Amino acid sequence: MDLGHGLGHLSYSTLVHAGDTWAEMKESLHTFVPAVKARVSPGQRFGVSLRISADSARTLTDSPAERAELRTFLDDNDMYVYTVNAFPYGPFKGDVVMERVYEPDWSTDDRVAYTNSVADILAEIAPAGVSPSIQTAPLAFAPNVTDDDYIARFTTNLFQVVAHLVDLEARTGRRVKLALEPEPACFLETTAETVAFFAERVYSPQGIAELARLAGLPLSEAEGAMRRYLGIVFDIGHQSVGFEDIPGSLRSLVDAGIPIFKLQEAAALWVRDLTPGVVPQLRVFTDTIYLSQTTMRQDGAVTKFLTLGDALDAYEANPVPTEIRTHFHVPVFLEELGPFVTTRFAVQQALQLHRETPLSDHLEIETYTWDVLPAHLKTGDITDYVTRELEFVRGELLDPRP
Repeated sequence: MDLGHGLGHLSYSTLVHAGDTWAEMKESLHTFVPAVKARVSPGQRFGVSLRISADSARTLTDSPAERAELRTFLDDNDMYVYTVNAFPYGPFKGDVVMERVYEPDWSTDDRVAYTNSVADILAEIAPAGVSPSIQTAPLAFAPNVTDDDYIARFTTNLFQVVAHLVDLEARTGRRVKLALEPEPACFLETTAETVAFFAERVYSPQGIAELARLAGLPLSEAEGAMRRYLGIVFDIGHQSVGFEDIPGSLRSLVDAGIPIFKLQEAAALWVRDLTPGVVPQLRVFTDTIYLSQTTMRQDGAVTKFLTLGDALDAYEANPVPTEIRTHFHVPVFLEELGPFVTTRFAVQQALQLHRETPLSDHLEIETYTWDVLPAHLKTGDITDYVTRELEFVRGELLDPRP
């Protein structure tokens, strides 16, 4: 939904629903999204953040009838697509995902072709007056980036998609934006690393010249095109896991001229003071199909782990005063989870900054872990929970508490 006041479009990520194939995504779209709309936006068009996997992209690309049916469904239900999650290429629900979620990464032709096809679909299904965004992976899983050639390869592939977006707007009049999402354990992890990558690889003379060549643009237009089509998703939860100062990180992106094409409201699990007695309760959160990247702070020193289980093992081997944050997306309306807390405060900080000076025209709540939350933390059904999240974020922006 368009929040007005320049605050942008807000919805929730349909990554929370089954959607590995188009048949699954379509069923989820028909089942859940109208029910959420009826609660939070009954008299106003409702924005949809649509997950499109590679399998779904092939189905929609090959079937004009499916695309037409999707547009009709959206129109008939007073809904519109303004952003697509094209981060997970393959299966994301019901099977162990872990680091496979980053494959194929941006060094591959498959990632380029997939992203281009999603852009073409968006140009057709998004409404006039909306410049839709594509959320994509943070280039590569960090351990896989072995040398400069790897970096050069995925940077060139990124520029190939930007060139496609330039051509797409020239042909259709529709601007589609590509947004990289930094994430723990990836090549783009911290805000500082993201700023450095854009300065050294994207906005550098060499980067601008490469885009000019790929897109057939004069140098005088290539830098503007780079900023027009390529930016980032700022996931508040991801950056909170790394103990970043969220307002400071957002300001550094603005100062660097890097477009925040999507501001993602997500909260992480946070344990201020880890004790041996708490560990068993925390291990409940290790039974998950996703990576649970965890940052541990002990005596001012920070250590990073791929999973929460690994971090807890390390703590038990050396049980000194410890604070941890872990990449487990928890409902943004919750400040406490039993004996633990969440980084909801960081979401509130970011929303306050956005309220004062809008940072992005696309906002999205991304809590996709409802199905793997411990049972005692679930209250109501998925529609109840999504509705509460949307009402919380909308309230923070339009009716903030003193």
